[in-house]
Amino acid sequence: MFLIIVGAAAGFLATRLMGLEADIPTTIAIGIAGALIGGLILRVLLALTGFAAGLVGAVLGAMVLIWVYRLYLGGR
Repeated sequence: MFLIIVGAAAGFLATRLMGLEADIPTTIAIGIAGALIGGLILRVLLALTGFAAGLVGAVLGAMVLIWVYRLYLGGR
């Protein structure tokens, strides 16, 4: 039931933003399908950016460690 309500709201917003005139069942179907597709895309993007964010975080952490090493231990 919750998916139908969210799908209806998402379908309504999407059809208005895209300028599409559709009846209520079509709007709900568009919203539900869009939620499924969007959820899949979001999961893939989070998986990819999660890896990239981990790599960026590791590099930044290593840079901070090198900075502290040079600052306090005088290594150049």
